[in-house]
Amino acid sequence: MAVMHCEQVWEQISDYIDGELDAGLRGTLDEHIQGCPRCTSVLQGTRNVLALYGDERLFKVPTGYSWRMRRRIASDTQAPRRVVIGWLVATAAVALATASVALADRLGNTKESSKSVMARLGHVPGNLEVVVTDHAKLFHIKECPFVRETDHPHTVTAAEAESQGYVPCVRCLGQYVGELAARLVNRKAFAGFLATR
Repeated sequence: MAVMHCEQVWEQISDYIDGELDAGLRGTLDEHIQGCPRCTSVLQGTRNVLALYGDERLFKVPTGYSWRMRRRIASDTQAPRRVVIGWLVATAAVALATASVALADRLGNTKESSKSVMARLGHVPGNLEVVVTDHAKLFHIKECPFVRETDHPHTVTAAEAESQGYVPCVRCLGQYVGELAARLVNRKAFAGFLATR
């Protein structure tokens, strides 16, 4: 007969108690259990547990136990539902707030308001030739003293510069407006207009 180890006996102990083993394996288990005090204890303990749980008289259930058990189970299952409902309400609130912000942005967003403050300082004619550099997203008038050759300047129209995301340089814009005002003052029509004021 083959020699069995304790772990192999423990794997078969339930089938041994139920009498579901073939005669050869049962004989090997009998031989091992008789010579091994640990396996004898495991077998007796397993039989005791089965006897205790199999005896319906062992557990006398108090009156009202089933009602209390059902109430306890119901209260334990209600808490996760409350948590889920709380998360659903929070998610709905975040979605509503996000949709409100997006709607307000869409309704209030015009092409002019999407420009930066510097781009809205004054109107620069689209056909005016300006200088842009690789250094910054500013466009300058041709005579700007702050544009260096090391910035790789190149000339484009103001409309092209704005479409590429460039904004007017504040200094250059001030100089351009000053020159424009000086030209208007020199005109007779503008001089007459000033005299009437």
